[in-house]
Amino acid sequence: MTLDGFAISAGTAWLVAALVLGIAELVAPGIFLVFLAIAAAITGIAAFALPDLPLTAQILSFAVWSGIAVWIGRRWYADYPVATDDPLLNDRAARMVGERVTVTQAIEADAGRVRIGDSEWPARGPVSAIGTIMRVAAVEHGVVVVEPIV
Repeated sequence: MTLDGFAISAGTAWLVAALVLGIAELVAPGIFLVFLAIAAAITGIAAFALPDLPLTAQILSFAVWSGIAVWIGRRWYADYPVATDDPLLNDRAARMVGERVTVTQAIEADAGRVRIGDSEWPARGPVSAIGTIMRVAAVEHGVVVVEPIV
């Protein structure tokens, strides 16, 4: 392969691709491009070891190693989750459990509305009048389940 008069091997091209993917992962972290970078690096090493490896085989190698790397990565993160100070950061419903809320539309026949922060949510729970302070027990399918504060 030639690039502006410079001849580069397929192995070099794959290793450059691995480097670019690795840098992209650092710039925009998403815990995914690193697996593609690993696959590109393995394919680059294979292209160096087998210089006559056809492009089709190289692309197949990259695809297979990408799948293997992603599978291993998913298993790794499932077995060793990343520790965080706020495990509910992206789980808005779970963050609401335990919050005190105010009934804004009387809860009757297991339906009403409550104010949580600056918004109102559909709610169900025991019969409650407007203005009653309740506690969020759960959130099920976008409906806040409330209970009296004891």
